Amino acid sequence: MSAPTIGVLALQGDVREHLAALESSGAHGVTVRRASELERIDGLIIPGGESTTMSNLLGVFDLLEPLRARLAEGMPAYGSCAGMILLASEILDTRPDARHLDSLDITVRRNAFGRQVDSFETDLDVVDIDGGPVRAVFIRAPWVERVGEHVEVLATVPHGPAAGRVVAVRQNSVLATSFHPEVTGDNRVHRLFVDMVRRSR
Repeated sequence: MSAPTIGVLALQGDVREHLAALESSGAHGVTVRRASELERIDGLIIPGGESTTMSNLLGVFDLLEPLRARLAEGMPAYGSCAGMILLASEILDTRPDARHLDSLDITVRRNAFGRQVDSFETDLDVVDIDGGPVRAVFIRAPWVERVGEHVEVLATVPHGPAAGRVVAVRQNSVLATSFHPEVTGDNRVHRLFVDMVRRSR
């Protein structure tokens, strides 16, 4: 089977790091900035950044409705940090004009772990990822406060003040994490997503 073509939404965030992780995970990574580019990909990564700014940029680039349409058709997507927020059906502590994609039946809280100075790393056991814990980097990260009936919890914070908080979920062909796997050099989360894309083709 040929390598899937997976786009990285290139409006903000760690675009190059996600592209490198995709290439090392057996996929062909491309940037996506236009609606026409959405038609040529098998799946999409929405990287971290500032979620309200990203939602505005989706409107500026005329990507919001085309992206909603592709997601409604079942296109696989993976959102990290701000990407998780954009994919959620309900967002707490956001601006009234912020828009989202409604692809995961979850409620997320923005900046749930605190400000930039409260960023931290921890080891997580993630469902369907073998080889030991995943080192997770949290930077002004959200967490999931409500999980819908058809959403699978893949990881929770193991200890500390946020112990038990949900930080990785999957619903059908949509995956999301509160943390940034693209910055650690551990590509197992990306390989999980690439496998999801392959199965959906």
